[in-house]
Amino acid sequence: IKDCELLPFDAKAVGKVMEQRARHAEDAERLSMHMRSLDDLLMQADYWARQRGADRVCTDDVIEARRQRSRRQDRVQGKVVDAIQRDSLLIDTSGECVGQVNGLSVLDLGEYRFGHPVRITATTRVGTGRFVDIEREAKLGGAIHSKGVMILSSALAARYARDLPLSLRASIVFEQSYGGVDGDSASVAELCALLSSLSGAPILQNVAVTGSINQLGRVQAVGGVNEKIEGFFAVCKERGLDGSHAVILPRDNVKNLMLDEEIVEAVENKLFHVFAITHIDEAITLLTGVTAGERDVDDEYPADTINRLVEDQLIRYASKRKGYSEEANDDTAEK
Repeated sequence: IKDCELLPFDAKAVGKVMEQRARHAEDAERLSMHMRSLDDLLMQADYWARQRGADRVCTDDVIEARRQRSRRQDRVQGKVVDAIQRDSLLIDTSGECVGQVNGLSVLDLGEYRFGHPVRITATTRVGTGRFVDIEREAKLGGAIHSKGVMILSSALAARYARDLPLSLRASIVFEQSYGGVDGDSASVAELCALLSSLSGAPILQNVAVTGSINQLGRVQAVGGVNEKIEGFFAVCKERGLDGSHAVILPRDNVKNLMLDEEIVEAVENKLFHVFAITHIDEAITLLTGVTAGERDVDDEYPADTINRLVEDQLIRYASKRKGYSEEANDDTAEK
């Protein structure tokens, strides 16, 4: 401030600058010391204070500096939101659907990055336990994304019908994705889409989810949570917030939350919600409104829970597969 002869910053403005440094660091417990971006923020806040004829910089000037910077760089983001609003990119923010979930993606343009929702769908049928990652088959999926799909397939096999062969064929895809897909931050969403397809329980489309998963069903932290939440919020806001819209994220990411003031206000007014979870059962319960269920003393899931419906379906698949195998063996013996 002294070197560039800027106006003095009042105490609240300094606090707001520190908030922006925490946001730049993607950590509510750390401050970024990237000096060029800090200098830019201070000089732009000074400009807006001078524009209104003030003798010192206040909080509103810091907020305006950040807002104007975003406005100069958000052309691509605006086109994505517009495509969703015009139904060129198909994203539902109301209703419910089986095997379909809103995931969250981040597009990094170097100086600017933003999040937006992506539709993830899954289908299941009788098979030999193969999981088809369509992104990988089309050579659009990166190594980390492929690893995430393999982990979620292991998690599914370990949790259900453990005494039977996994007798399904499943396919997962990012709909309307025409570029590369990488990272494992959609593995929670992908597994929830599979559980919905197997159980027949529809997923609420006014909720989006992000997070990676391990083989034990534990939800793990991911990157870009602020941009992801803000991207889904932007779409919901354009269509009208009604208090039902929400984002589900890993509890380990709570320390990374440094959200835009508008979203904080919407959450305080219960027009938008952010849920933090630690396990896949919490995610599927929030997404379907049906209890996931835990195994009882007899090692069985309670009736009419998501986990029971999934396990029953996998048992039916195993029985059908066994029946087909026996028919094939009988035909071979007759020949």
